[in-house]
Amino acid sequence: MQTITPWIHKVQYYETDQMQVVHHSNFIRWFEECRVHILDEIGYGYDQLEAAGIASPVLTIEAKIGKSVHFGETVKIRAAIEKFDGIRLTLKYEVLRESDDVVCCTGKTGHCFLGADGRPISLKRKFPEVYEAFLALPKDFVGGGENDHQ
Repeated sequence: MQTITPWIHKVQYYETDQMQVVHHSNFIRWFEECRVHILDEIGYGYDQLEAAGIASPVLTIEAKIGKSVHFGETVKIRAAIEKFDGIRLTLKYEVLRESDDVVCCTGKTGHCFLGADGRPISLKRKFPEVYEAFLALPKDFVGGGENDHQ
């Protein structure tokens, strides 16, 4: 199994509201930043997938915010595969405050894989090397944290 390092992000002022608390929409953006990071780490970045004719649109998004995150704090976002069958992918996320490893937000994104013609494809059949790279991803969170599932 491949280990994926958490995505680290320092909260910027523009990501906060008048109380300097991170606006909820940013958690969704951070999920995407983490997803891009994962693809880069497995050697199949978005640019490479798109060049190969593979698109992976977001079909569903879920986020549950439990603790506030404030301007100037640093968070780490961990991700793991919840479901993967070569056609569909569900990733789960944890956003932890880096200073104390408290889980501030959990979430999921659901995706499918489409070919250049916009139709669903099976990575297992058309891109077996990409399929194997996804299979090697962790099924649970790695990298420490208060709610570590190891």
